[in-house]
Amino acid sequence: MPIIETERLFLENAAVADSAFFLALMNSSTWLKFIGDRGVYSETLAKAYIKERLIHSYIEHGFGLWKMVEKQHLLPIGVCGLVKRDFLAHADLGFALLPAYEGQGYAIEAANATLFYAMNHLKLNPIMALTSQENERSRKLLLKIGMHGIGTVRPSKDSEELLLFSTP
Repeated sequence: MPIIETERLFLENAAVADSAFFLALMNSSTWLKFIGDRGVYSETLAKAYIKERLIHSYIEHGFGLWKMVEKQHLLPIGVCGLVKRDFLAHADLGFALLPAYEGQGYAIEAANATLFYAMNHLKLNPIMALTSQENERSRKLLLKIGMHGIGTVRPSKDSEELLLFSTP
């Protein structure tokens, strides 16, 4: 059952049955380059990730990363949603697509709908977003949806410094 519906997408909770999709997404070139290796190398590990990270977030916070399903063919193409990180005071917007679906406007469509849902239904404000300094496409998308760069953050002493964005 969709949480959010847009012109071309359904955003819905991930399920353990989505393990093959998450295995492919999390090992795609853009995920590995811009989000990082999460150690998900098998469907068994993908199932554990879905349970421990995604489903746990839905239960604990009432939101999480939702599976993006392209309406016309009912295929999962990416994720978009909200993440609650220990080092940020507010939820942050996250998104990723399978490479075959990048550059077609799906991410901006999902991100806009997610922000609207977060602010109007979940009553969350502000919403943050993080991106690596080299991820120009994500930076441009965040600016297009009305977010503003407010500085940088280093999630841990061993991690790279990330750009921090916020809704006004």
